[in-house]
Amino acid sequence: MSVDLVEWADQIFVMEKAHKNKVQKKFRSHLKGKRVVSLEIPDEYEYMDPDLISLLRKQLGRFFGLGGVS
Repeated sequence: MSVDLVEWADQIFVMEKAHKNKVQKKFRSHLKGKRVVSLEIPDEYEYMDPDLISLLRKQLGRFFGLGGVS
């Protein structure tokens, strides 16, 4: 994550509250008017784990009107 990406984003999604706290602390001055959302998914999955992908789709679907599409 970089300042450029934070400034580009309207919303920032993170896996868990600890990540949200780190983002808010590190990029505090660049987050004005932006929403940082914790998806409440434990950061214990391997990269591209099918279970993680399923959880991400479900959680993100709530925000993008996808109804948790698999």
